[in-house]
Amino acid sequence: MAIEVRIPTILRSYTDGAKAVNAKGATLEELIGDLEARHPGLKDRLVDDAGLRRFVNVYLNDEDVRFLGGLGTPVADGDTVTVLPAVAGGAR
Repeated sequence: MAIEVRIPTILRSYTDGAKAVNAKGATLEELIGDLEARHPGLKDRLVDDAGLRRFVNVYLNDEDVRFLGGLGTPVADGDTVTVLPAVAGGAR
């Protein structure tokens, strides 16, 4: 069994159009490393030197990982990780 990672439309070019991919790891950081090995270029869109990118929201089973431990958040087989780009702006 693996961890399902749901990919937003804007990042699907890295997953050959797949809406969801499987990955493995004990922490979110390891999971992202596995994603990078399977889908090169994806990691740079999710993290930078400071950790998770500011305008990328990542949820583990519907819980924001920023409140669970960030990249050190434990993940397990059967979990679902959802990646969502933050949306800002609007009309005045």
